[in-house]
Amino acid sequence: MRPFSVFPHPIHEGVVPTYVGTALSQKVKIMQFEAAVFVEPKQPLEIETVKLARLGPYDVLVRMEAAGLCHTDWEAQQGSLPVPAPMILGHEGAGIVEDIGAEVTQVRPGQKVVCTIHPACGQCYYCRRGQPMLCEPMLSSHHNGTLLDGNTRLEWGGKPLHQFMNVGSFGEYAVVPERGAVPIPEAVPSDRACILACAVITGVGAVTRVAKVEYGARVAIVGCGPVGLNVVQGAAQVGAETIIAVDTAAERLAFAEKLGATHVVNAAECDAAKQVRRLTGGRGADYVFEAAGSEVGFQSALDAARPGGTVVLLGKVDAQRKVSLRFGSLMGEKHIIRSSLGGSCAHDDYPAYAQSYLSGKLELDAFITARMPLQEINRGMDRLARGEMIRGVVIYTR
Repeated sequence: MRPFSVFPHPIHEGVVPTYVGTALSQKVKIMQFEAAVFVEPKQPLEIETVKLARLGPYDVLVRMEAAGLCHTDWEAQQGSLPVPAPMILGHEGAGIVEDIGAEVTQVRPGQKVVCTIHPACGQCYYCRRGQPMLCEPMLSSHHNGTLLDGNTRLEWGGKPLHQFMNVGSFGEYAVVPERGAVPIPEAVPSDRACILACAVITGVGAVTRVAKVEYGARVAIVGCGPVGLNVVQGAAQVGAETIIAVDTAAERLAFAEKLGATHVVNAAECDAAKQVRRLTGGRGADYVFEAAGSEVGFQSALDAARPGGTVVLLGKVDAQRKVSLRFGSLMGEKHIIRSSLGGSCAHDDYPAYAQSYLSGKLELDAFITARMPLQEINRGMDRLARGEMIRGVVIYTR
């Protein structure tokens, strides 16, 4: 990947550039729009009219067409993922570039884009060491609910309004950093495109970028939600010989088979790890991906991996919660990796996944099990929490 910069001058360690706001161009006539605002934990999101106050020189204004409902958004709403309030949640988003800042060169108005939560700066300590997923300005902006420069662009009731993970897709518009808007082919419908931003890139990327699963490998997936199901199709795409899907829901296991699972294991009916070992000749899987987000899932994944195998932990629990694991399951020279967002490089991966979808090699259509207007987002979040959807999507119509 070629070097890049989102700022006009180098970022020295520990220094974030000063923000200089600019007026919106004459093209943008709508200064106010509707958004679902997070006000306090465990309360419904409030549909409110918010204001776009300014557009910075390296900002991109995206007119949202679709936004996916992800479990991470629900965690923020519940308070288990602390975020500043008020805030527009949502981090899976696709739409059309409405306007750009004066210094933006990588996108143009009218382009279809998918937003990414990881617009790495390219110059901080971690970016210079080839770990853009740990970009310091980016992670700081996630924590503070701002863009990379530490400032907000939106207002609500005359006060600053934060946005979730550099996106905030639960609104009719979003302001994202230049590197946060990735062009994709116009032919990909936005309701499918938006799920590339998390569910797809986390699952498929875990296979191709994190674990680097090779042809003929034996793979097990513990948890067949949106991420786990994308691990299944990622494993099928690289030619894994054995793909074992583990879950407690029969309908998700059936979906996993359609995506390429060679075997399914209902963990509610048996010892899942023991069954995985049986299906892999007694040794265990070469690669095990945990996508259930539970202590039971973590333990099952470790138990299902062969000695010398690789375990990739994709699921998560409350960051402050302690988990207990059987120490013996850590033995055997196993490689244990925690991965977020599949080690993604959005500017390479989104267009590649979009082309795979258009060529029929990547399934997106069947993942969307509910579509809803913004006004029904709270009902959608409730259904998400109950596990009633694989992926719900907010559709913006004007």
